[in-house]
Amino acid sequence: MRTITAALLIFSAASYAQLPPPPPEAAPEGAPLFRSSSQLVVVNVSVKDKDGKFMSDLKASDFTVTEDGKPQALRVFEFQRLEAVVLAPPTLISRPPAEASTAPAVKPAVSVSFAPPPPGEVGHKDKRLLVLFFDQAGMPVADQIRSQQAAVKFITGQMTEADMVAVMTYTTDLNLLQDFTSDREILLSVINKLIAGDVGGANGATGADSDSDSGAAFVQDDSEFNLFNTDRKLAALESTAKMLGVLPDKKALIYFASGMTRTGTDNQAQLSATVNAAVRNNVAFYPVDARGLVATAPVGDATKASPGGQGVFSGSSQRSAQSQFQGQQETLYTLATDTGGKAMLDSNDLSAGVVQAQQDISSYYILGYYSTNSAQDGKFRRIKVQLNKIVGAKLDYRSGYFAGKTFKQFSSSDRDMQLQEALMLGDPVTDLGMALEVNYFRRARDRYFVPISVKIPGTDIELARKGGAESTRLDFIGQVRDAKGQLQGTVRDNIKVALKGDAVGDLAKRNLAYDTGFTLPPGAYSIKFLARENETGKMGTFETKFTIPDLSGPSPTLPVSSVVLSYQREQLSAQVASAIKDRRLITANPLIQNNQKLIPSVTRVFRKDESMFVYLEAYQPEATTTQMLVASVAFYRGKTKAFETTPLEIHDGLDPLSKAVPVRFSVPLSGLEPGRYTCQVLVLNPTTQKFSAQRVAIILLP
Repeated sequence: MRTITAALLIFSAASYAQLPPPPPEAAPEGAPLFRSSSQLVVVNVSVKDKDGKFMSDLKASDFTVTEDGKPQALRVFEFQRLEAVVLAPPTLISRPPAEASTAPAVKPAVSVSFAPPPPGEVGHKDKRLLVLFFDQAGMPVADQIRSQQAAVKFITGQMTEADMVAVMTYTTDLNLLQDFTSDREILLSVINKLIAGDVGGANGATGADSDSDSGAAFVQDDSEFNLFNTDRKLAALESTAKMLGVLPDKKALIYFASGMTRTGTDNQAQLSATVNAAVRNNVAFYPVDARGLVATAPVGDATKASPGGQGVFSGSSQRSAQSQFQGQQETLYTLATDTGGKAMLDSNDLSAGVVQAQQDISSYYILGYYSTNSAQDGKFRRIKVQLNKIVGAKLDYRSGYFAGKTFKQFSSSDRDMQLQEALMLGDPVTDLGMALEVNYFRRARDRYFVPISVKIPGTDIELARKGGAESTRLDFIGQVRDAKGQLQGTVRDNIKVALKGDAVGDLAKRNLAYDTGFTLPPGAYSIKFLARENETGKMGTFETKFTIPDLSGPSPTLPVSSVVLSYQREQLSAQVASAIKDRRLITANPLIQNNQKLIPSVTRVFRKDESMFVYLEAYQPEATTTQMLVASVAFYRGKTKAFETTPLEIHDGLDPLSKAVPVRFSVPLSGLEPGRYTCQVLVLNPTTQKFSAQRVAIILLP
């Protein structure tokens, strides 16, 4: 994606520096004293001559560094010489036990951070830093075994004298099992202790025709957020990149995974935040598809149950499986390309992915400067490195970085400006958890009402209450753009959230819901939505794409709206979070009836002691009176039908303007076992002999 790759990192000047920052000028007696904090920017540069050989004899005076066109004074200069001598195969001899009197303190089995370098030192001198990251939440057992075998192969036969390796895993938590070390016996011991098992299954079922009928029960996670998308895994990678930020060296993270599923409800902002965190902290991702070279059979191979159904004969199962497979690899490719790494796909030699990262990190220079731009505005800053009086040399470095962002107490005008700027930043803020759902309902031939539902976990708001605040305010800003990038709608709103009193209850176990809406014509759109909690300053961004189909033209199927699933109806006057709503939105929103609002689930997570409310609209454009409809709701475990409601006949309700007939269900869930389901809503018009079958993936908890 970038022709010039770069590596840079931002540090606090107090924690790392080889040379002190320029001393501040003494203030005249009686004059006010202004203080500012300096940030050290580190740029790693690889330099080769015209013959492709590394140039290792350069001095600090040979380099010129500019940031946004302004020259920067170098304060750190270091050459990292990385040798490529492969170590001999290890002779693994058990170490004698240490004397009891000299035995060090027992270290915890799982560490939470990397050890920072000593003050005033660059870090790991002349060492190459490689992180072996095993995504055990998304890999089946066979892929976990292959990835572990590839790690053992690299450590025993391909590791060089310059290599230092760390080991991390992700299941439902992020674990640092081993900090950087060159001791192969320790590394092999850590790898061999990894247990291959179905510990996560984060890729989950998508409701596609290619999904197998496993019948497996769902294990409750620690949060109902991000269960159907890759946000949790991307957030784990973002956290890892930030953890590695304590080290100024180049780092390569080898990410063993069985693809990364994108289901269409994912937060694109989280992917951008992960990439930007890696760029800022000088981490390149090297994803390795642990599935290797895959030759898919038309109806699946022996590793999973047959999908069954008519999709096997029509070819839709194979098309769905191939599309899903390519989508999983596309996310891995994006992570690699945007961080300066390379993806290892469709190869059975998984250790080659580690060797690729090893070869890409060769000898390089560490250049550091204190940026003359001290603004913490989160904007992108472009870096340019040149050699003085040396012609024909090729420089390899990253082209820029995103500045840090501060969340201080602003005035009301400053807060408005900060929110506007945060929406436009290329580096999304994802500190506040969010989930978002977009629906559409036809109001006229070429006009659709599009309700936007946002859910924020109460745990994030709980922090504000622990700080002693009795209430807080959530600010929202968002915009909708069409396929050409033209602005089609904006929202700017806020809600006040009470943090005291019996009505609030335990915020840590509740979620806050906010909704708004737009009126749009059919077409493809993207929405970017940002929220800020004003007590802690935490902000969150959600970005996704959606399509509004044209339901006015001829169609072989029955035209229907999107399907809304809910477990809650609430009086408009009984909300914990309240906002002054536009009356036109209340009138246009079909989810509001008789002063009661149907709250969309958004995360599609339900419990056995709840009832599921289902709402959608079927459209009869040419009808003057209601044509009878027959509707039902069914739940599938894979391809096996677990439950189906009694068919519901609808004889009235036609809206004379929108030509919509509302379809409503209330389905008790107590008779279903906990697990993953596909909820299918079937609507049939016997008069026109047309039907619609809408499918939505859900999770049922105990």
